[in-house]
Amino acid sequence: MTEQFTDLIDAAEYGADYADGATRLVIPDSWMQGRTTYGGLSAALCVVAAEREFPDLPPLRSADVAFIGPAGGAVEGRARMLRQGRSVSFVEADLNSGEGLATRCLLAFGAERESMFDRVFTPTPDLPRPDECEPYHPDGLGPPFALQFVTRLAKGARPATGSEQYDHFVWVRHVDERADGIAALIALADMPPPAIMPMFPRFKPISSMTWQMNILVDQPKSSDGWWLLQSRAEHARNGYSSQDMLVWNSDGEMVIAGRQNVAIFL
Repeated sequence: MTEQFTDLIDAAEYGADYADGATRLVIPDSWMQGRTTYGGLSAALCVVAAEREFPDLPPLRSADVAFIGPAGGAVEGRARMLRQGRSVSFVEADLNSGEGLATRCLLAFGAERESMFDRVFTPTPDLPRPDECEPYHPDGLGPPFALQFVTRLAKGARPATGSEQYDHFVWVRHVDERADGIAALIALADMPPPAIMPMFPRFKPISSMTWQMNILVDQPKSSDGWWLLQSRAEHARNGYSSQDMLVWNSDGEMVIAGRQNVAIFL
């Protein structure tokens, strides 16, 4: 069974074979996170479904993702146009499995417009390069999907170490050197565990509930395949944690700004 990101997407059968607009594929065990598909892949598959159903969309500008239920094995993605304006199109995309609706995305695609503004207000962190950092998952430890990525801890702590730190930076790239495009980046951008998890004294379950992200450039690129991911916890109470998430390419350009709400069972 295909496992790397590019092979997985290429193997997905599109609606031309079914005349119903669905994108179908089987999730291998190597992309699972507990009993469900890794969230980054689930969101990426919704984007793939939208791009295949509506191939002339402008660049993706924003995504609101709700992780509603588990998904594994045979899944299908479907997308429908909510509104197509002169410059912005809103698309709803769902990922379904045998257990029902698993992930729902509201995607906003927007054409470039002239503007008086071209500024970045968030400084690029000054951190060691990937080859100067230790592996984030020593000895290959971590959930199955984590083996799809090469990771280096630039700053912060590892999961379940009882750390006092709540702001973490991890260099990440796909093992699959062919992985490219916005869907591949979204699949990668959810790789680190919740920012609160290094504070756990031991491993306990977590479950991402929602993920909102703004894509800040038309065509995100990284010259060497590495991306710097930041996750910073801002609040944890009553079994839920809120966090900010930022992504830079290897040249220090910020490409994604996001937020996530996570259920924690500790």
